[in-house]
Amino acid sequence: MSQRIIAILATLDTKTEEAAWVKKCIEDLGAKALVLDLGVIGGPGMPADVDRAAVAAAGGKSLADLLKNPNRQEASPVMVAGAIKILLERVRSGQLHGVLGMGGTQGTSNGCAILQALPYGLPKVMISTVASGDTSAFVGIKDITMMPAVGDLLGLNPFTRRILANGAGAVVGMAQAGSIDIQPAGDKPVVGMTNLGVLTTGAMRAVQRFREKGYEVIVFHAVGSGGLAMEQMMKEGFIGAVFDYALGEISDEMFDGLRAAGPERLTVAGQLGLPQVLCPGGAEHIGLLVEPNQVPDLWKDNQVVFHNPIILAPRLDKDRWCQVAREIGKRLTTSTSGKASMMLPLAGTSSYGIKGGPLHDPAGDRAFFEALRASLPDCVGVQEFDMGAEDDSFVDACVDRLIALMEG
Repeated sequence: MSQRIIAILATLDTKTEEAAWVKKCIEDLGAKALVLDLGVIGGPGMPADVDRAAVAAAGGKSLADLLKNPNRQEASPVMVAGAIKILLERVRSGQLHGVLGMGGTQGTSNGCAILQALPYGLPKVMISTVASGDTSAFVGIKDITMMPAVGDLLGLNPFTRRILANGAGAVVGMAQAGSIDIQPAGDKPVVGMTNLGVLTTGAMRAVQRFREKGYEVIVFHAVGSGGLAMEQMMKEGFIGAVFDYALGEISDEMFDGLRAAGPERLTVAGQLGLPQVLCPGGAEHIGLLVEPNQVPDLWKDNQVVFHNPIILAPRLDKDRWCQVAREIGKRLTTSTSGKASMMLPLAGTSSYGIKGGPLHDPAGDRAFFEALRASLPDCVGVQEFDMGAEDDSFVDACVDRLIALMEG
């Protein structure tokens, strides 16, 4: 194994001791440390392998310009952009195998903005004083490992040395694991698939069916971050075909649910020309975070079920359900030119929506399917089945259709 190269993100005006210790730990573990200085104002307390002037220049401004009227608001975007550019160049040339950041709120914000721009699979560790709370804004949809610093990162002591040494060990270990072969067994594309708890039985069958045909599948929990991560992996080339089994993220975006994704959702596969099979699974309801077992006034006239005591799933009424149909059609119309099929389970779009389920509404379903048919572009083929979304024959038809699109 060649020597692993680990980048350290640090502001060397305030984190010199910590950066020097982490550098020593990384090198004691047999890797090479590459220190990037993200500081601007105070002088660095140690030499950097990539100094702040080089980082600023890569970000589009000279360090001298930043120092004319120094402030975080102006400096941070420049230093973040510069670090991203430098690190991505090293990734492309095979000269980077992991990145370790450290800091408080500002260091975490800047460091994680850099880590989010790096490709999936590259080890990313952030030692942070704010890692014990809601880290969603820092992690986003990337594979960032957040490590709580517990104490403030303000000088070394026996405890801080241990935490920083653990972080160094984590990122070096991850980098060494990069030599493990994880490539697909054959030359077939990897399938990205969305899923929700109300579709899991069908999802499990789909994964097994794909495997029997020689395809590997990455399953994403369609709770907002899942769908976005799947589409980012399409852009980065991890995923070559899509079974978009769960489209509840569109419903939640439109009606303020917790599974909301974003306006790009459902457009990336079409823009990239990837084969895709779609099903409006789980889109008949939204997910709401509520007080335990309490139904908000806005949804008291709707069919509802509690997914758990604090997550309420209200069924969309016919008008809202049809709005979702038109939005799905709109997004596919603006992005897709072929290699796409919409599979419609007329007997129910989730285990909640089938006969006997708590959100069963045949009239609402009929209106939705009619609106969806009318909204889809001609290039998206439509197949209809008098089955529920988790029925074996429906799932098999979806899998077979995607394989036909991939192999045809």
